[in-house]
Amino acid sequence: MKKLFAILTALALLAASCACSAEAADLSQASDKAAIEAALNLANNPDQEWTYSAESDAWTLSVVTAVTKPVIESEEGVSVCVPGAYVTGIDTDGDGAADVTAESAAGAVKGGLVIDYETEVTSTHGQVYTAATAPVILNTGAAGYGNSTSTAAAATYAAEGYVNVSCGNRGKQDSTTDENGNTVYTGDAPACLADQKAAARYVKYNILLGNLPGSVDYWVSTGGSGGGAHAVMFAATSNNPDFYDYQIEVGAVGVYRNADGSYCTTVTIDGEEVELSDGAWGCVGYSPITSLYEADMAMAFEYTLDADYSFNTDFQKALAACLSREYMDYVNAQGWTANESDFEVDLDGDGEWNTGVVPLTIEYDEATDTYSGSYVDLYLANFIANLQDYVDNLAYAEGWTWFDEDGNALSDEDFAAMTAADKAQAFIEGRYDKGSSGRGGHGMGPSGMNGMADFGGNRGGFPGGNGKMPGFGGFPGNDGEMPDFGNGMPGGMDGDGQRGFDNADIAENSSGDELDVGTPDAGTTQAAGSATDSRNYASYDDMLAAYEADIAELEAGDAYGNNPVDLYNPLNYIGAEGTEDPAWMVMLCGAAEGDISMLNSLNLAIAASMGGIDATAEWQWDGGHVPSEIFGASLALRVDEMYGQYAENPALNGEEIAKSDADLQTGNGAAESPSGTDLTGWVCVDDDGNLSFSLEALAAYRTAAASKASPGFDVIDYGQEDYVFGDSDTDARHWSTWVLKALEDNRETLEALFNQ
Repeated sequence: MKKLFAILTALALLAASCACSAEAADLSQASDKAAIEAALNLANNPDQEWTYSAESDAWTLSVVTAVTKPVIESEEGVSVCVPGAYVTGIDTDGDGAADVTAESAAGAVKGGLVIDYETEVTSTHGQVYTAATAPVILNTGAAGYGNSTSTAAAATYAAEGYVNVSCGNRGKQDSTTDENGNTVYTGDAPACLADQKAAARYVKYNILLGNLPGSVDYWVSTGGSGGGAHAVMFAATSNNPDFYDYQIEVGAVGVYRNADGSYCTTVTIDGEEVELSDGAWGCVGYSPITSLYEADMAMAFEYTLDADYSFNTDFQKALAACLSREYMDYVNAQGWTANESDFEVDLDGDGEWNTGVVPLTIEYDEATDTYSGSYVDLYLANFIANLQDYVDNLAYAEGWTWFDEDGNALSDEDFAAMTAADKAQAFIEGRYDKGSSGRGGHGMGPSGMNGMADFGGNRGGFPGGNGKMPGFGGFPGNDGEMPDFGNGMPGGMDGDGQRGFDNADIAENSSGDELDVGTPDAGTTQAAGSATDSRNYASYDDMLAAYEADIAELEAGDAYGNNPVDLYNPLNYIGAEGTEDPAWMVMLCGAAEGDISMLNSLNLAIAASMGGIDATAEWQWDGGHVPSEIFGASLALRVDEMYGQYAENPALNGEEIAKSDADLQTGNGAAESPSGTDLTGWVCVDDDGNLSFSLEALAAYRTAAASKASPGFDVIDYGQEDYVFGDSDTDARHWSTWVLKALEDNRETLEALFNQ
């Protein structure tokens, strides 16, 4: 009955079908199909072990291999953690009865789950789930686009009623040794994504078989940095055939090639063919480094918006200008539009944000060397909206100390009397200190970022290296300088802030392996203070030739005829034929991070919204790279909200999931002096408490907080993410057609400046 229930649930929600009978497939594929499905049926795995945690009331599966032909077995496995409420016990002898229960479990127990499909779990926010309807959270590791060794899934979401999945993956610079003793690179695109898709197929297949609890339809991918990129790409490329061959290559379940060249994407369950998708229903990408396709020119455009930004070299400044023009042309050619109500911003200047669809364009004024247009307006409006949201949620701040106009800490009594408006005004004036909970730096940012970090030293591009941000020039009350952000800008966790994914230390991958950054065999311009345009090439001709050769090779296609750069561009797949679009997507970035332009997540939100996907580009005001959820938000809240909105759930009885009320701080903090930023010189506040600031102010904020050595041009000497586009012989190739175009079209100007 449990198998039948799972099958009927899947069939009711899966509309697509595929002929995968033995007659439709050629003999070898039909044979492979049966063998793969037998091998990856968890019930046939005598080595599966389950460990029970009384503290979390959760059962965790030992790592099992998710494919039949792994290239690096330790990186192509999967583990699952399931809430204890969904499990009667462990069947150790195969008779279908529970021989070991939570009460009697001691250490790892070999055997299969006995699943209880009747018990309900109510999440923190009031959503109700069962073993058949529970969302499944897929943690996409891949920090820095690197490999992730398969590790046991955490019990992070057991109390919420979710099933949690941890999978390994191959990544950039992975290599093996062939039969001739030669080093062969094997972690390049799309191996990482293909491994994650294969792991998803494995778990979904075993859910259909009744070996695991969970829904095959409500999958949420999540991760941070490179893992955030893959979380977004996993969702954006759901079940697209472009990725089937790579899964077939490693022996994934539920994807096979038919004799006529078409694909079979079903599995056999009790004699019936059932569709098996490799995609997601939703995703939360924390600082997703995607898409790389337009990343160089997008970051160049952001830096060019700041007229006072000091580039490391004249070559970099000139290249940024060239790429900015290209970015304008790129955006204007996309035909993008924004529905004001989707973004809740006023783009046409009529004072409302629900008046309709606005075409998104960029305009350039050659006389003033400035950019404008509705696309730029949306960029600015989204930043303002996120600062407004931050201020509107200050009631959720925990452990903060608030001060009066003279810099004296408020008494507990005066603190208790503060209204929301009082806190907003104090915040704008910088009269606060967040305490230790608000200052944690995050991950792979340029100096590990603690608070604002030290903007002196070798963080190139800051005039005089004196820690000052580039001047605004003429901003009221600011004397042409950016406010001193102290410890307040790119922060860490506020109060009980939390990330929404496992393996959250994104300076390492999921198994704790150190990530490689930069080129192992040659120099790199990624060092923050670099004033050298390239250490790999003695001349402009040499660099240009390398670009042309590498990009020609990529465009010629891999073994399956695909350009891996195109495969890793989610904008190619959102709304495209053959893709099963997710219902919702969230891109949560730190507004002060410099690992990628904010325009990339904006582009994703634009394309997704145009395709009917509920999409949000959320830029946390003072967050750094891979920010924590703050002010009462969490991944669980997002999932429960979306489930209530997009899944039929009678248990809610029409009630909407909402954020819990703030657990108000009962007394003022213990800090002795304020450390906040005085924003009054550049943030305007009207009588209704609405905030605003100018594009010039925003540009200075971004270039100062997010400074990279060569903004967007790491590809010149192979940067942090660029190994992902290697091949079997080399671990990196130049890949940006836009950089190549700029180098070719502007040769006369750029060559004279190169390495000077």
